[in-house]
Amino acid sequence: MSLLFKDGQNTHSLFFGHLYLEKICKALWIKNNNGNTPPFIHNLLKLLSSADTGLSDNDLSFLDDLNDYQLSGRYPDYTNQLKKQTTKDYTEYSINYIKKISECLRKKIS
Repeated sequence: MSLLFKDGQNTHSLFFGHLYLEKICKALWIKNNNGNTPPFIHNLLKLLSSADTGLSDNDLSFLDDLNDYQLSGRYPDYTNQLKKQTTKDYTEYSINYIKKISECLRKKIS
């Protein structure tokens, strides 16, 4: 994520940021549910719906917005639309927010 950002690939940086948080969300899902297979979905909010995350409404809103980036690697036309709105400043802000949320969620897994 950070290397892609340094290379100016903002949209793909956030795509991988989403994947990073998705894996953490799925680990938390496994901890809080019977069975060891999380649902085959990418929506961060749905993955967290059964967990007490301690995330604020602003955090959840950010995750909802970040869900848009899970599609960027799969649908080129949509990626082009996202590239127009994914500025360097927005990407830098998002990377920092991703790191903040990941720290919070990883504590819940332990």
